[in-house]
Amino acid sequence: MLEMLPAPPVSDHRSNDMWVDEQIWGHRLWDATSPWLIFLEFMGVAESKDRDGQLFDAASSHYPLRFRPAQRMYLRNILYNNERLTRIEAKGLADSAAWTEWLSWIEENAQGVPLRDFSYLKRRFGSFRDFAALISMLRGTTIENGTNKRWSSRFVFPFGRHALYEDLNVKSNSPSREYINFGLPGELVYQMLSRSSAAPALAEELAKGFDGDRCDRLLSLLEPDQPEDRHWRGNSYLPYQRHQCFDDLAGDWLTLLRGDQPRFDIYPHLAILGAFHLMRYQLSVGAEISGTEQPTFVCEIVGSRRTPVRDLSIGSFQRNDSIPARAIDSYLDSIITSAEWERALETDTPFQECRRVLRQTVRWGDGDDYSGPHEPAELAGAVKRAAQARHRQHVAHVHRSYGGGAGLVSRRGTTQLRYAPNDALLKSVILANVDVRMDFAEFLDLLFQRYGLVIGDKEAAQVLSEDEYDRKAFQNNAARLERRLRTLGMLRRLSDACAYVENPLSSKVGDRV
Repeated sequence: MLEMLPAPPVSDHRSNDMWVDEQIWGHRLWDATSPWLIFLEFMGVAESKDRDGQLFDAASSHYPLRFRPAQRMYLRNILYNNERLTRIEAKGLADSAAWTEWLSWIEENAQGVPLRDFSYLKRRFGSFRDFAALISMLRGTTIENGTNKRWSSRFVFPFGRHALYEDLNVKSNSPSREYINFGLPGELVYQMLSRSSAAPALAEELAKGFDGDRCDRLLSLLEPDQPEDRHWRGNSYLPYQRHQCFDDLAGDWLTLLRGDQPRFDIYPHLAILGAFHLMRYQLSVGAEISGTEQPTFVCEIVGSRRTPVRDLSIGSFQRNDSIPARAIDSYLDSIITSAEWERALETDTPFQECRRVLRQTVRWGDGDDYSGPHEPAELAGAVKRAAQARHRQHVAHVHRSYGGGAGLVSRRGTTQLRYAPNDALLKSVILANVDVRMDFAEFLDLLFQRYGLVIGDKEAAQVLSEDEYDRKAFQNNAARLERRLRTLGMLRRLSDACAYVENPLSSKVGDRV
């Protein structure tokens, strides 16, 4: 049974008129983001805590999580609020003239900086052309370049400490924290990892990526010598001290960071698995709250024709998609059937006392929250309807949003959502679990035992009813996965009865058969 931590003080989250989604899953799961943005938000928190010597420190991961992320407004103006640079460079002016024209423009147009003085750049670069070439190169590493239109919400690749900063909105020359891209799930990931059993080892590995990279040193040249004034952040809340999903996420990340791939090649896999495990966390906790079985994911390996597995995968998605809503009702049922609620019903003013219980437990019942009949039963129904309506705004979409971003949920070949893992997710899972090689049947079992992914017939037999189970269809489904992994260079068949999933990036090549 899950044991929830105490909710934060109401004064810390005054904008929240209800505390149901947050108490079940944390503050907050936010659907309108992507795996990369979640990862960048996490890295900003981790960099701040590492700078303070508290990376994944258990004592500092509890509420409130306090950290001071970088803003790096000079760097961001130079990279993304600097459309004149290319035109000046194209004029072919003498070096001094080019610097004079550009410095005059940027110092007039820069926003959100305490002092509009960029003259330090001229001393750090041999020529204006070198400077312009560097900016062009760094802009080319922008994460999700086509989606973030506002210049203060664009992010360079996380080469290191100087490439990490928070999402901001700049109005009237004043930057303020923005929640559109960084909606706090990255802070939840940080807390999940801090509370995992692998936290100390993970801190050691992750810290290696903050300093020393050449591109990060180049980025440091774009900032002035004086340190910036950093602001305290941290109003996220994770309701559980421990959970298996925390350890699963940490285990996958630790394996990847200790692997043989270059660190920057690993980051996309960390981002994918971060979103994937957040999705699993939502469904797993929802199942525990609602008293249902832990979710499994019947996966279709897409082929040239529709198969029975597709319909089962659609059904699997729909069942899982209903878990969070059921958890909302179950959580509220636990309140309106509690001993405290029963005592409230026995008082002389049962409606007022029941309303007080809801104010204390889910922060609902004040002001205009309720205008119906003054009956406890009506009040109970109203809070459920209000909680479900609020849930449908964002948290209800996390399953499909994070699942789609991670490469598990897809509409490919159909109008309905179902589980159809893409190549990127398959690669990430293999790199996180296969040291050198693994028997294909063993690999299918691992996917089921560790993640709940159902692909082969043996795994399907464990979760489907007799009416649903089609052995031949799932054998063909597994065969399609085998062919796909072979195409990706991640599987070898040695004989008719012997196929191995392989990690082609492992340094232990000599250990292979």
